[in-house]
Order: sequence, then C-alpha cells, then structure tokens
Amino acid sequence: MEFRFTPEQEALRTEVRSFIKAELPKVRDGESFTKKLAAKGWLTMSWPTEYGGQGTQHMRQLVYNEEMAYHRAPGQTMGADRVGPTIILFGSGEQKAEFLPRIVRDEVTWCQGFSEPGSGSDLASLQTRAVRDGDSWVINGQKIWTSNAQRADYIILLARTDPDAPKHRGITYFLVEMKAPGITIRPLMQMTGQAGFNEVFFDDVRVPANAVVGEVNRGWYVSTATLDFERSGIGRVIGGLRTYEEVVDYAKKTPARETRDAALYDVPTVRHALADIGMSFAVGRLLSYRVAWMQSQGLVPNYEASMAKTLGTELHQRMARVAYTTLGLRGQVLEGQWAPMHGQVPQTVLSSVSLTIAAGTSEINRNIIATRGLGLPRG
Repeated sequence: MEFRFTPEQEALRTEVRSFIKAELPKVRDGESFTKKLAAKGWLTMSWPTEYGGQGTQHMRQLVYNEEMAYHRAPGQTMGADRVGPTIILFGSGEQKAEFLPRIVRDEVTWCQGFSEPGSGSDLASLQTRAVRDGDSWVINGQKIWTSNAQRADYIILLARTDPDAPKHRGITYFLVEMKAPGITIRPLMQMTGQAGFNEVFFDDVRVPANAVVGEVNRGWYVSTATLDFERSGIGRVIGGLRTYEEVVDYAKKTPARETRDAALYDVPTVRHALADIGMSFAVGRLLSYRVAWMQSQGLVPNYEASMAKTLGTELHQRMARVAYTTLGLRGQVLEGQWAPMHGQVPQTVLSSVSLTIAAGTSEINRNIIATRGLGLPRG
C-alpha cells in the first residue's frame, strides 16, 4: 500500500479546497451546493464513464471525500455514493437508463427504507410485505429511522416477498417513488431539536413489476452491497477530526480560569485523552485509506469497511465526550456569547449518539469483522 498521494491527487486536493472556499459561502443550502458539484462531475467521479462518471481512480475519490468532510461541505448524495453504484451492479438496463443520468445531474433525491420497529440489527427479520398482483407489487408495512424521507423523491426499499422462505432468502429490493398513493411520512424529533429521521408507512402501495432491483427474493444480497458502500466512506473519521482540532486549538488559546474550571488544561488525564484521540484519528484515517486502496485494486472491501465504520463512529463519540470535558461547564452551552466554538461541542455530543447505530450497529459490524475477517464461528 502506498502511503503517499501522487502529485495529480494532491493537485485535485488543492482544486477542491479552492472550490469549497470560493463556492460554499455563496450557497444557502446543501442542495444548491451539490448542484455545483454535479456540474463539475465530482459527485460521481469514480463511476464508469459509460454511466456518466469520470472513471477516475478510487484514490482521487478519497481525496475529494476527505476534503469535503473536513470542511463540513455536503460533498456527496445518497444517490451518488450508494444507490447509483447499487444500480450499476444489480439494476436492469431500464433502471440504469432512467436513474443514473438523473443521479449524475443531482436531479433526484433518495432515502433508505431498511430498518423497521422490530427489525434493526436483525434486519433480515423485517416484516414489510410485498405481494405480486398482476403487473404490480402491493406493499404494506412500516419503516423507521428513515433519513431525509420528508424530502426524498424515491426510497430504496426492502420487503418480504416470500414469507415461507428462510429469512435471508425471501426479501426483495425495490425502487419506490415517495409520491405513490398510500405512503405516509411522520418525522421523528431528535434530541438535537431536528427531525432528520422519519417513520414511513405503506398502505397498499402499488409499484410496477420493473421496480425490483436484482432478482425477486434475492434482495438481501443487493442490500449488503448498498450497506458496504455506505460504510466505506471516510467522512465519519474526518468530520470528527475537524472538531477535534478545533477543541485542541481552543484548549491551547483559552486560559483555564475563563472556564471556571481551575487548572483544567493542566490536568494530565485531559492532555493524555486529547493525545490518545489524536492518535486514534490517525488510525481511523489509515483504515479508510485502506478501503479506498482495496477498491482501486479491484477488491471488494467487506469486513474492512466495517472496521472503518466501527472505529470512525465510536471515535466520534469518544471525541465528543473528551471535548465536552475539556471545555468545562461552558461546553454545555449551545448558543450565545458564552458558547465556546459556537456551540459545536454540545451539538456534536447530541448528534453523535446515533452514529454507532445507523448503517449497522457496532455490535453487528463487530460480528462481520469476527466472522468474515477473523474467520471465527458464528455464535
């Protein structure tokens, strides 16, 4: 594995940084910014050219993703980083022709309908049903923790199509339009004060037969590819790194007396905790680099993606707790003149709670690492 980036890759890094600095302050929302990215071909730069991508190397994609995450820019969409690649692998010619150009141009938004109230970590136990009726499928059931459902045009949906088959073999993967009659969306208010998650209800929702991705009853294997794409990103590590660096800078510049926590920054355990977090971020970055390098060699990362995802999300939570301790009592303030770092730390503490649950819990990812990486037997 090469631990240095090529001059061409570093040139891209410089170009991306300059673009972010010039364009991000001009936009009022992430959507308009991603339109600009789509116009440059950056959203899908690693896609094959025949599908509207640039056919670029995975390491170039890594450089781009790293810079976007570090500068907290919305550098990727669900369509570009997981739905499109899944359609490329498993979709029909009709699906590729209909959806891939629209994803390339950032003209369609997506959400992911996998988890259910009784099927989270044990996703294969899902109970949403799809029954064939002539040229259509009729879907009934409920999904939960569906990010962006209130704004999405389509949902990638898992539904049980053979209730008598073993649970992993009776599931089918669908592309469903969110405006279809019978779909109800109910936002879920989070402790951050935002409603990023939703419940989605399906009541006799009809979708055409050609909405199936891959084979009927083989959707579980399609969904695992989608999840691997989701877990492979470097954003979880690098996004936390930016906050960590800001906490360290604040600690260096702020006298302890200003926090009313006497000699806070002279406590060895705090300094050691910050140093330990810094080293962990270096490890997390290398794990993410490894995933991208494997992809560049034509390999398919599986447990390697789970390793990067697990460390990245748990590290983000550890960083939030250490940051909270480092800032002292003022670290609890979300806004106003007494809020250090503009309230970034308490917001990070609240938002980081869900990270080790979304995209597969740490427990599930550890099982993947154990069985597929270490060859341990299933318990």
